Amino acid sequence: MSWKVEFFETARGQHPVKEFMDFRGVKTATKIAKAISLLVTYGPFLKPPYMKKISDKLYELRVTGVDNIRVFYTIVNGEYYLLHAYKKESRKIPKHELKTAIDRAKELL
Repeated sequence: MSWKVEFFETARGQHPVKEFMDFRGVKTATKIAKAISLLVTYGPFLKPPYMKKISDKLYELRVTGVDNIRVFYTIVNGEYYLLHAYKKESRKIPKHELKTAIDRAKELL
C-alpha cells in the first residue's frame, strides 16, 4: 500500500520543500526524494533513523549524509504534508525552523 504525500502550498502558491530541494545539489535532492519515497511506501510504519516524532502532530523526516537535512511533516486526514525543510547544523532544532513548521501545520488544520 502506498500513502499519499503532498507538498504544503503557501497562500502564494509556493511549495517550500520543493523549492528547498531545487536549491540543493543533485545528490542531496536525490537523497531527499528517496526519503520521501520511503514515507510514501511505509507511511506510519516508517521508523527511526528515517523519522522522528517531534510533537503530537509534527514529525521529522531525516536525511543523512554530507548534508544532514530535516523535513518536517504532519498528517491530516490520513495524508502526509511536507511542511518545511532545512539543513541541520546543530544538535538542537533551531526555534525559527520549528516555528515555521508549526505555523504551516496550523494552516492545514
